[in-house]
Amino acid sequence: MALALALSDRGYRVRSIIGRRLRSIRRAANLLDAPGELLVIKDIQKMPQADLLIIATPDDQIAPVVKTLASLNIDTRKRPIALHTSGALSSVVLTPLAGIGWVIGSMHPLVSVSDPTQGASSFAGAFWCVEGDAKALSAAKTIVKNLKGQTFTVRAAAKPLYHAAAVMTSGNVVALFDVAIDMLHECGLSRREAKRVLLPLLQSATHNLIDRDPSRSLTGTFSRGDIATVEQHLAALSGKKLVEAAAIYKLLGKKSLHLAEENGLETSVARRIRKLMSDKL
Repeated sequence: MALALALSDRGYRVRSIIGRRLRSIRRAANLLDAPGELLVIKDIQKMPQADLLIIATPDDQIAPVVKTLASLNIDTRKRPIALHTSGALSSVVLTPLAGIGWVIGSMHPLVSVSDPTQGASSFAGAFWCVEGDAKALSAAKTIVKNLKGQTFTVRAAAKPLYHAAAVMTSGNVVALFDVAIDMLHECGLSRREAKRVLLPLLQSATHNLIDRDPSRSLTGTFSRGDIATVEQHLAALSGKKLVEAAAIYKLLGKKSLHLAEENGLETSVARRIRKLMSDKL
């Protein structure tokens, strides 16, 4: 819904919104100044002819939607465009539509959207991964430009790896942050207080990455090669409640050591720390 809201704000006419539940569709449509026709999926045959169709369903629903669309009597002489917004799937999933005259492609924003209104504003300045047929690719780039975003492309076969990188940067960072909250909670802080004190640290790390590459952005224990401190960390993480945190600490610690070596940490020191973490498995 965030995308529909953003497009509407930029002058696009949203002619129809289709979903599984009418109540949810109505709630979403209330955010639009001029909502189009509201349809549940079983009435998709009533969808008005459109030049552009954006499929913004969960990934596992794209193929069923495509199958339904392919069965409809839609005039494709003007080569309408179908774009989906999945990060992991390429335009290949829309191939049944291409076979009956649609132009197919995909466009995926590298932003974290948890709220429609806030999400709509977050598209400005965002990077979008786009791919597909030439006409679909051109349409996707125009849409992103109108949303004040930027585009790049990857091979269709590389979409799953691209999306995994996105998950590592967004979803997994959130999960990692939650592990850090668990650790401070064990120190006696409330979860709310733990979040409050850790957020500025996360923001400072992000700020470092804006101006420097990862090896030069790394700070702290592993960047300095503080063997004694790593020993203290591992001892503190040895309790049963922190088994998951300890495993993550060791895994990411090994990657941190690699970055530290790139930035000048002595190989012998890095080797001692790796052995220390391996001995504590």
